[in-house]
Amino acid sequence: MTDAPLPGAESLYTDGGPVGVLVLHGFTSVPGSMRTLAKRLVDAGYSVALPLLPGHGATVEALQASSFSEWLACAETNFEALKATCERVAIVAMSMGGTLAASLAADRDDVAALVLINPQLVRPVELSEGLEALLAMDVDLYDPIGGDIKKEGAFEPTLPNTPLRPLKTLFDALDPLEARLDQITAPTLLLSSREDHLVASSDGDVLVERAGGPVTRLWLENSYHVATLDNDAEYLEEQTIAFLAKECAQ
Repeated sequence: MTDAPLPGAESLYTDGGPVGVLVLHGFTSVPGSMRTLAKRLVDAGYSVALPLLPGHGATVEALQASSFSEWLACAETNFEALKATCERVAIVAMSMGGTLAASLAADRDDVAALVLINPQLVRPVELSEGLEALLAMDVDLYDPIGGDIKKEGAFEPTLPNTPLRPLKTLFDALDPLEARLDQITAPTLLLSSREDHLVASSDGDVLVERAGGPVTRLWLENSYHVATLDNDAEYLEEQTIAFLAKECAQ
């Protein structure tokens, strides 16, 4: 197996205006899944940090050796770096990136705004139990989970297998996060695909019910899980920029 990075694995950092935006990708994915949205934010005058999360972007072995705590530490480090140069910092995130974003927002009061795209917020009980059973049989790898896109010809670069041990660390973080959703006070835009084959839309229902701050929910009618690369991408980008302009007035 090659150590060459996946296409789109490059991080993106830009110095723009007084508002910073931390952009976070999902599990087994790479910054490329968020790059077009991040560039729209750059064009709108924001300072943007789109990091490659630890373990992602090259080999299954590298991801196998990483964990949720490392991804969260990376997210926090990049948030702090933006905060050091910006007046306010928002977070835009998809899937597992949304788990990280919600975790940060639940633990601190200086997140100016959140945009969560099909975030994983609740432990999927049956899937989690199945994962535990596989690990008990020393099965470490499973089929790839990336590329849930409706748009014909669209492609998300992801790893060829899903490492189960780091996925377990993600699932293990979800129950404590769900218990802290009421601590999220940042204004939140929740973008939910009507049909998502990876994360149940009921995760978004729980956020709407329990968040301690205002949640605006918009439905994506023509996209699957990786909505940033799907048919509703332009609408998603426009709504994200309008929401941040309102909540983080530059």
